[in-house]
Amino acid sequence: MNDDSDPTRNDALKNDTIHRPAEERSVDSASRLSARLIYEVVRRDGEEELNRPTVSLIWSGLAAGILISLSVLAQAVLRAHLPEAGWAVLIESLGYSLGFIVVIYGRMQLFTENTITTVMPVVARRSARCLRQMIRLWAIVLSANVLGAIIASGFLQLPGVLAPELGESLLAVARHAVEGTAGGNFLRAMPAGVLIAALVWVMPGARGEALLIVLAMTWLLAVAGFAHVIAGSVEAGLLVWHGEIGIAQAACGFFLPVLAGNVAGGTAIFTLVTWGQVKNEVAQAEESHAGRRA
Repeated sequence: MNDDSDPTRNDALKNDTIHRPAEERSVDSASRLSARLIYEVVRRDGEEELNRPTVSLIWSGLAAGILISLSVLAQAVLRAHLPEAGWAVLIESLGYSLGFIVVIYGRMQLFTENTITTVMPVVARRSARCLRQMIRLWAIVLSANVLGAIIASGFLQLPGVLAPELGESLLAVARHAVEGTAGGNFLRAMPAGVLIAALVWVMPGARGEALLIVLAMTWLLAVAGFAHVIAGSVEAGLLVWHGEIGIAQAACGFFLPVLAGNVAGGTAIFTLVTWGQVKNEVAQAEESHAGRRA
């Protein structure tokens, strides 16, 4: 019987199979990233974000808040041109992915992405300074995102910007997204936080399939009726600018519950689960590194 657990035999088999350094590099490039390596990629991204200047965070967050409105606009365009049918929501929800694709590939600061990337350094370092950096970044990015969403929704409500039928379709999309109680909005925001965190987690290993993964995850977010705090701020802003709901209702009935649900889903659930699967490997790697230095 072959013993696959024998490292000497495994090395011999590898040496018999791989003859040239170029072939070894090809095997390495074809291999999937381990969970520990994915963690390290996400952690380093988080470290970089935590150390970005305040001005850069503000402008990046503002751009993300404005451009995420493309998700709502594209969804409204598809809705306006699709027939009234049960399957239409499956096509309409594809438009929701557009803003996320632009923001993610443009490397802009979107608050829900930061609920996992910037938490990883805090979990790893467990320092008060790192926690303060994370809170600072969250406050700046969230404020800039919301301001951008308010600007975008106000612009879309200006007379003459959109054709009347498209404007009505936009409001219909917004009404559907914002409806519900505060408790219900909190619950349907939690899966959205998990989905965005999962998207951040799988992107390092996605390689050529990254665009398809972004499309699939954000499509599912829309078609399932989950709530995203920044895209939802555009939708709530549309209804506030149109006079259908008040600022207090938008804030207390939608924004704050969805914010709490996204954070709970993205941080308290997903980040702790991902940390749980790699923490022992990370500890072993740190001990090994410390032993070599000694």
